[in-house]
Amino acid sequence: QLQLVESGGGLVQPGGSLRLSCAASGFTLDYYAIGWFRQAPGKEREGVSCISSSGSVTNYADSVKGRFTISRDNAKNTVYLQMNSLKPEDTAVYYCAAAVRNSWVVAGLGVDEYDYWGQGTQVTVSS
Repeated sequence: QLQLVESGGGLVQPGGSLRLSCAASGFTLDYYAIGWFRQAPGKEREGVSCISSSGSVTNYADSVKGRFTISRDNAKNTVYLQMNSLKPEDTAVYYCAAAVRNSWVVAGLGVDEYDYWGQGTQVTVSS
């Protein structure tokens, strides 16, 4: 069974950092582009960042550029989202998602581009 599991969320003060992990089980991530999304209460799910299967291409939403970094370790079948300089408006449930793409292509920041989703991890930024 194909499964994505997010971890690493929690409560952090403004200006703090968290690293989220997205681990795959039941399949290898080698052929999958990965996206990170978030959904705050009462808002639509939005794309945060994405990475190609090779890791050579990345993309970020304007709201997180310069603060978040996406990376992957295919040997560990895991994708990461390093989040620095966190703000209260970053508070949301964060999801990772996977889509089959050529190794040099990202799947983009649209929710409809992805086939498999994790269950999400809560990130709360508050003093």
